[in-house]
Amino acid sequence: MPVTESNSDRLSDSPSVGPTDRPPARPPVRRVLFVTGKLAEPALRRVLDEMQPPFQPDVAVMKITVAALMTTPWIARFLDVPPETDLVLIPGLCEGDTLVLQERFGVRVEKGPKDLREIPRYFGQAAAAPDYGSYSIEILAEINNAPKLTRAEIRATADYFRASGADLIDVGCTPGVPFPDLGAVVRELREAGMRVSVDSFDPHEIRAAVEAGAELVLSVNSSNLDVAQELAGTTCGVVVIPDFGEGLATLDRSVEALERWGIRYLIDPIVEPIGFGFMASLERYAEIHRRYPAGAQLMGIGNITELTSADTTGVNALLLAMCEETGVRAVLTTEVINWARGAVREIDIARRLMHYSISHRTLPKGIDDRLLTVKDPVILEYDETELRRLQAEVKDPNFRIFTDRHTITVFNNEIFVRGTDIQEIFSQLGVDEATHAFYLGRELMKARLAITLGKTYRQEGALSWGYLTPPDDVKSEHVKLTQRSRKARGAEAEPAPSKRASGKRGGGKIGRQGSGREPV
Repeated sequence: MPVTESNSDRLSDSPSVGPTDRPPARPPVRRVLFVTGKLAEPALRRVLDEMQPPFQPDVAVMKITVAALMTTPWIARFLDVPPETDLVLIPGLCEGDTLVLQERFGVRVEKGPKDLREIPRYFGQAAAAPDYGSYSIEILAEINNAPKLTRAEIRATADYFRASGADLIDVGCTPGVPFPDLGAVVRELREAGMRVSVDSFDPHEIRAAVEAGAELVLSVNSSNLDVAQELAGTTCGVVVIPDFGEGLATLDRSVEALERWGIRYLIDPIVEPIGFGFMASLERYAEIHRRYPAGAQLMGIGNITELTSADTTGVNALLLAMCEETGVRAVLTTEVINWARGAVREIDIARRLMHYSISHRTLPKGIDDRLLTVKDPVILEYDETELRRLQAEVKDPNFRIFTDRHTITVFNNEIFVRGTDIQEIFSQLGVDEATHAFYLGRELMKARLAITLGKTYRQEGALSWGYLTPPDDVKSEHVKLTQRSRKARGAEAEPAPSKRASGKRGGGKIGRQGSGREPV
């Protein structure tokens, strides 16, 4: 029998909702309290005014210049929460557990984005997708040339694929290469709680894998249909393909036989690589969907991602959209070539995004941006007027770094530098402390990279790489030193009046803000 919507729109009864790495959707809010510091207050109010949120926004300005230096216990001591507040949003860079605040005020508390300019998207995405995360397509992740790998290598690859979001681990056999450990391999993966399929046309390998617990065989056609008949009465299914070099008519005959024997199946019309009939093969999937509207198909999308020199995030997104619209209920992929690394994770995101888009008849944008790995969804930027206004409020010598689409801006309470050449910018900063120079060099290089690729730069924060984004840098007081004022550096250059005074040379104060700037 085909895998259908009536018996199961997937290969098993496993849940169709899993972890998404997205923040959970929040219930509707009517009044939100935004907590900030003195320096960021004007920018926060402008963002909220432009945002025009569907709730009442209140702003609590704490008695601290830099909002990012607050901790949740400190906020709990000094914050006043207005009555009927539904949500308290504190800066994303604040340290500490929000549970401290929730217990103190009896109100839900969240850490917001690390950049206040992201607040509109922070609220917009949560409202856009309250039921986001379900999917209808399962992922088969193939371990290629398994007979040539050690048992330890097979297990490590299977563990990696499962952690990446694969539903089935596909053990890929190699024609002409004996695989005496196949049954043991399948059994080991099954005992580890994994679902397993076997990729082979060899009847002996198919029997060994099925006996050990494989639940799906890739693939069968008229050349080995007799081994499929042996599966009658079992729970094991097959993927049926056209006869080699033949058309869909041969596929129809094999499907009819599987129906008579009561064997569960998926139909794979075979997607061809670009340049070898790609578009015609997509038309075959559409045709099969018309012929067997209640049936389900499998697409081996690795034929495209592995054989096309293009970043796989966008390719996988489009392929999963095609699958969702043509009744494909399983995809087969792998991660052999370097540019396909991460393909399973990308497909796991893409299947959720496209299922939501198509089932809700909405565009797949502004819902989940984790497939945007090179360019950011938007570039968050301040213009020069805003930055000069911000500089007027700065009272310390620590450098702040900002970028827009073309220019890097660096300033403290003494200087304001704008430019595109990071070496020229650095030469104007007057930095002579080695570790501080290292810090600024790293940040300026990151700022230049953000401009080159079309990304938002956030000082001391990781650039956004979609699902590949690493955690923010761990602050190291051994490397980053607070910038000293010009006056202090000038005084230091004078002869020290005593041994006691000379002991202060070369340090600069070290503390939480010891990064060479205080974050806004």
